[in-house]
Amino acid sequence: MEGESEFPESLGKVARRELAVHGITRFAQLTSFTASDLLQIHGVGQKAVRILAQELDARGLRFAE
Repeated sequence: MEGESEFPESLGKVARRELAVHGITRFAQLTSFTASDLLQIHGVGQKAVRILAQELDARGLRFAE
C-alpha cells in the first residue's frame, strides 16, 4: 500500500488493496456504492463491509441505497 487509503488496518490488507485497485481509497467515495456493489469486488467480504459501514456511520455517512 502506498499509504493513500483512508481505510483502517482492521479492514485487512487484501480488501484495502482491492478497493484501491478499483479507485476507492476515501470514505466519501463509498457513498456512491451499495454494500452489494462492494461485495462483488474480489477480496471484499462481509467483515470488510461491516467495518466500512461502522466507519461511515461514525462519519455521518452511509452506503448508497
